[in-house]
Amino acid sequence: MKSLYKRQFAMMAGMILISFALLGSAFITLSYTYTVREKQESMEHNADILANFTTLYLSGNRSFYSPATIYDTEYRSYVSILAQLADAYVILSETAEGVSGQIVYSSDGVTEGGFNGLYVPESVIQSAIQGKGYSGMDTLGGLFTEKRFVAASPIYRGSVMAGMVFVAAETSSLTEMWRAFANIFFFTAVVVLCIAFITTSVTSLRQTKPLKEMADAVRKFGHGEFETRVEVGGRQDEVGELAEAFNAMADSLAKSEAKRSEFVANISHELKTPMTTIAGFADGILDGTIPPAKEPEALATISSETRRLSRLVRRMLDLSRLQSTESVTAQEQFDVSELMVRVLLSLETKINARRLDVDTNLPEEPVMVWGDPDAITQVCYNLLDNAIKFSLEGGVITLGVASKGGKAHVSVRNVGDTIPAAELPLLFDRFHKSDKSRSEDRDGVGLGLYIVKTILNNHKENITVTSENGVTEFVFTLTLA
Repeated sequence: MKSLYKRQFAMMAGMILISFALLGSAFITLSYTYTVREKQESMEHNADILANFTTLYLSGNRSFYSPATIYDTEYRSYVSILAQLADAYVILSETAEGVSGQIVYSSDGVTEGGFNGLYVPESVIQSAIQGKGYSGMDTLGGLFTEKRFVAASPIYRGSVMAGMVFVAAETSSLTEMWRAFANIFFFTAVVVLCIAFITTSVTSLRQTKPLKEMADAVRKFGHGEFETRVEVGGRQDEVGELAEAFNAMADSLAKSEAKRSEFVANISHELKTPMTTIAGFADGILDGTIPPAKEPEALATISSETRRLSRLVRRMLDLSRLQSTESVTAQEQFDVSELMVRVLLSLETKINARRLDVDTNLPEEPVMVWGDPDAITQVCYNLLDNAIKFSLEGGVITLGVASKGGKAHVSVRNVGDTIPAAELPLLFDRFHKSDKSRSEDRDGVGLGLYIVKTILNNHKENITVTSENGVTEFVFTLTLA
């Protein structure tokens, strides 16, 4: 498996290397081109100055018997100084009277006459004549052992070209300067690359470390270590958000596991109690511990506990069905007021047994809502059944339906013992039963309100409960059709 750290580091390092290679190539090419052009322009400028000076000098005769020549001390001193300042070789050639390119004077600022009598290539002379000047890299027909920067400018006598001035400079100084310049650039590039690589390495490692920690945490979760968490370290970036989201998921899974464990413990307890009772009375009848006269009472207890066990299993199956992915059926329109009346009639026997009065606040017109009628019937049945069980004997149960804000608000109210405020949020938990003052519900299994909450959650509806001064009221919502 390729490491994310290695891939990210390789990608960043490759991008930096390519960027520096492109920038370096462009920089070196441009700097070299600029330096060469600057040197050539300098040589051309020096050639023009010397040509103009020579033209003016030769035009200004000192006397009739002593005309100005290129061999005069003043002229040679000027040329020598210019050659030293330009660090170049100065060459003068004739082009008049059929002589093409013969060198009549040469100087490098220290010695003179080194090339006198030799010839400049005719091709160079012709190029200079046609372009009224010459510039390029040349050995001037082998006069120099290596190519030099050469610039030429014409000399005139009146309006007639009489010769050429050539200024030739070595490239070694320019090359050395350019190499030194390139060395500085490469040294700087290496330092920057090292810093970039170190920074990239640290950054990549810092980004991948939480991911590795999360991978380790997931493995630990798989082995049941639900207390494992990822250290965020105050990060405010996307990796920090991912670590926080992972920790939140871990908290949720830990809570779910705790609830699962609690659920298993509760269901084990709820199943154990009636089974122990059934086994005890059955063994008592079989081994004669229970006398024949009391066998009918023992059998009645066995029958009661069996029915209780059956109710518990049935509720568990209902709960499993509600929590499955297929728990929400296709919704349809129905009259919630009519449904409440049907549920009320089905509980008439229990209501009469406790001598309860029923007060209904139902609209005369149908209240059409969206939902699963069978599931909502179970919600209403569970709420009314609870209200009957925990009402004071001879008390009042109140049913109500009201429309408000696109919702139907269905309420079930009874008068009995007040539920403590701290206990209200726990009423919808699995296997939760109220305090001892409400423990007359011997047949309950603590799943009725949990099923109510699950059904309404599947419908994306809400339910609330209040209990003050002995009046307890449950209110749930349904979407109006």
